[in-house]
Amino acid sequence: LILIGGFVQLLAGFLAFRKYDHLGGSAFLTFSALWSSYGATRIISGHSLDIGGGNTEGFTAGSVAFLVLNAFLIILASSFNVVLLCVTLAMELLSVCFLLFTLENLPLLLEIGTLIIFSIICFYGATASLANCMFGKDLLMMGPPLFTVGSPKKDTPEAPPCVCPKSHCTSGLRTIAELLNTGAVCGVPTDTVYALAASCKHPQAIEKVYRIKERPQEKPICIFISNLEQLRAAAPPISPLLWEFMENVYPGGIGCIIQKGEWLKKLGVGAGYSRVGTQDSIMIRVPDLTVLVHLIDMTGPLAITSANPSGEVDSTHHDMVISRLGHKLEGVLCDGESDEVVASTVVNCTKIDESGITIVREGCIPAGKVMQIFERVKNR
Repeated sequence: LILIGGFVQLLAGFLAFRKYDHLGGSAFLTFSALWSSYGATRIISGHSLDIGGGNTEGFTAGSVAFLVLNAFLIILASSFNVVLLCVTLAMELLSVCFLLFTLENLPLLLEIGTLIIFSIICFYGATASLANCMFGKDLLMMGPPLFTVGSPKKDTPEAPPCVCPKSHCTSGLRTIAELLNTGAVCGVPTDTVYALAASCKHPQAIEKVYRIKERPQEKPICIFISNLEQLRAAAPPISPLLWEFMENVYPGGIGCIIQKGEWLKKLGVGAGYSRVGTQDSIMIRVPDLTVLVHLIDMTGPLAITSANPSGEVDSTHHDMVISRLGHKLEGVLCDGESDEVVASTVVNCTKIDESGITIVREGCIPAGKVMQIFERVKNR
């Protein structure tokens, strides 16, 4: 009977571990060891063990160790459920019996009563654990915890530091567009990583982008447009080879640096002309992301740079933008995970007809693929 009890304890421990109840599993495995030790000692004490001959020190020390360990388990069990607490209390009583047995002072009635109580509690606990684990719901009650330990929960989640509408909602897109059109700086998703956006009509917003990122003034900011037809309408002095190359890379994760000129004002850059690009050149990109294209249609060309403090890794989720820069922004358009983990590839096309193109920065599009596109276009 005692050996069967040890097996039941072992089974209950494995069931608890399967339910990721590490405390319950550890407790039952400890109980299994104690139960088996007590049973084995009790059964063979009169045969091969000379407990009555003064060699009780080891068994007494072991029983005291079980008492101390189980006292700690009682405290922990009281924060789980009533059944586990009852098991630990009964095990403490059994440890006392073990101690009295090693001291040759164990009353028979106390031992029998302890074993009966312990067996009933363990049988119910093991049956309840097995049934609840098999059927995935609480068929047999285990009882509530006597106390819980944890930090107090707030009734309402903390409000984000800025406006954070969802990208799939038209109202959200409209909210960010209105903010940008009034000179705000917002975090937006792109077809690569998240970016900071400012309207090209508001140079003070572009200046604010530099301050938010702590970006060196000598580093230029590029612009995004929604489609290549906008560029055609502005009639920049672009050669047929460059037109053909841009038609093959737009929309997508490649930005082309071209000669800057007054044609940018026709494109809608407006008062921000002097704050985008360099004095002689400008990088233009057409993103391959529907939500951003719709946003640009509502705002006009946007000054864009990656949404991260200068020198740090790119932001690949709107939560990263909010946590890192949200307190400095007016809004973040939330679109979940970004499509890429690195920014776009930048290509210098200012001398495309004389000496071809050069890769300024290799990003999500490999440099080799960009050169293949250019060679194919050039040969054609």
